[in-house]
Amino acid sequence: MLSRGFTILEVTMATFVLALGIATSIIAIQSGLKFIDVARDTTLASQILQSEIERIRMMSWSSVSALPSTASVNLSDMFSSSATLARRFTVTRTVESDSARPADVRLITLSVTWRAVDGRTQTRSFQAKYIRNGLYDYFYTIARSS
Repeated sequence: MLSRGFTILEVTMATFVLALGIATSIIAIQSGLKFIDVARDTTLASQILQSEIERIRMMSWSSVSALPSTASVNLSDMFSSSATLARRFTVTRTVESDSARPADVRLITLSVTWRAVDGRTQTRSFQAKYIRNGLYDYFYTIARSS
């Protein structure tokens, strides 16, 4: 009676296919983790931008007009519980007069920069206009008088 089994060639081919499948899945998992890291950091950057623009919106016109044209924003207040997180992100604020109405409008640009886990630099930016006697100044004046 003859016993049947796998030949060495069949076992080698099956091992090769299995190794290729495992290697491919590891690469896919690594790529997925990089995308998750970028998404997490992008969300944090968006929250940083939102927090800073809301802080500026609560300022009076005279305070916004007195801001330097370009400055770095200190994140240690924003991330008081995590100094490491505050050091990962760099925020730059630019305030410039609007060309059409330089006495009444300021264009505020906030940019957040950080280095992703793969070493690439990522940047997100946000722009807003602050207008004298506009909604922000009105809210500031009403809130202070009550």
